[in-house]
Amino acid sequence: MARKPLVLSERARRDLVSIIDFYTAEASFDVARSYSSALRAEFDHIGRFPASGSPRFGPTVGVRDVRSWPVRGFPYLFFHAERGDRIDFLRVLHTSRNIPTSLRDDMEE
Repeated sequence: MARKPLVLSERARRDLVSIIDFYTAEASFDVARSYSSALRAEFDHIGRFPASGSPRFGPTVGVRDVRSWPVRGFPYLFFHAERGDRIDFLRVLHTSRNIPTSLRDDMEE
């Protein structure tokens, strides 16, 4: 199966920078690099299988086709939506956050 390109939203880019900065400062560069590697593997999977993930949060925030997928080995979910020939990467959120509220706030911006 051909891999669909992943389009990173500005909000998702900020999430990723914040997470990498956090791991670099609070854990180590190696942990930050491990997170980046895990995320790349998950991006590759979603690029090949865009219907992967749970649709649970989409109806909650009123956005059709939003799916969540875990970052293996880390307490984060990333949110994506298949849009024709691409996949929009919307957010990365820590699993301890109030995810519906965080996503809903983004949709209202």
